[in-house]
Amino acid sequence: MHSGLRRRAIGAGITVLAAALAMSACGSSKTEGGAPAGGKNVGDIFSSIKQDPKLNAMLPADIKSAGKFTVAADPSYAPNEFFDTDNKTIIGFDVDLGKALGKKLGVEFTFQQAGFDAIIPGITSGKYNLGMSSFTDNTEREKVVDFVTYYTAGSSLMVKKGNPQGLKPDDLSLCGKKVAVEKGTVQLDELSATIDDKKGLGARTKKCKDAGKPAPIAQPYPDQAGANLALSTARADAVLADSPVIDYAAKQSNGQFEVSGAAYDTAPYGIAVGKNLGQSKDAILAALKALQSEGTYNKILEKWGIQDGADTNPVINGAKG
Repeated sequence: MHSGLRRRAIGAGITVLAAALAMSACGSSKTEGGAPAGGKNVGDIFSSIKQDPKLNAMLPADIKSAGKFTVAADPSYAPNEFFDTDNKTIIGFDVDLGKALGKKLGVEFTFQQAGFDAIIPGITSGKYNLGMSSFTDNTEREKVVDFVTYYTAGSSLMVKKGNPQGLKPDDLSLCGKKVAVEKGTVQLDELSATIDDKKGLGARTKKCKDAGKPAPIAQPYPDQAGANLALSTARADAVLADSPVIDYAAKQSNGQFEVSGAAYDTAPYGIAVGKNLGQSKDAILAALKALQSEGTYNKILEKWGIQDGADTNPVINGAKG
């Protein structure tokens, strides 16, 4: 995985929910319990969360005075962060986790829309306190912000129900096949016709060519909905995307799609924390661990149908490279 990037394109602009032609109508999603499309009704997640005064005391005085962390997110990546049907309200797994963390810490996590590339510079400039937007924790980013890891994501393969072509993510079965991907993603990089290990390009292409087989045929689309639609209309044989995105899309496809095999090239997502926020990262980590021990974390994952990526050992700055 080219871990220096977010795992997908920055400006998709629409969510998996927009693939109305590829999937049945999903209805609205709700953050206060109830089941989003493809998820599970887990009831009220937040009412039982109790503030921990010791963790609140670890926060900077200005954060406690304001009563909130300002959290930047690029809401174009369901189910992690995306706009609800009103195109104004940011919802998703990251938002629910932020709300739960806020209740444990005694402050609000107030989400603001931001372009992905602008989030970390915005944190370092003081415009935002935190970033929760499917960031892959890596060593380059750790130089300017700290990360609290909270989820493990990789690349996953989605195929037609029943997997009629027997496609798998970990063998040569994708060689010569048409694979739909979102533009600007690490998944498109691995399908690149150009092979360059240093730049993270063409890994799957090289694997096929070394075995004397034709390279996979990349079909890039401007957004994830387009890639999913290509699979449903048989213009593509499979879809590659981030594991939570694939899990979510498969669950809300009304039985059209399924996930084949396990996620690969996994790496931690992290909450980006400004280095000027003192013990905030330690307080957030402790709050996250408390939510895990109380079962709230798992309920949030269940709500969005992405339990497979649960991070059972969250840490500060856990980059793999």
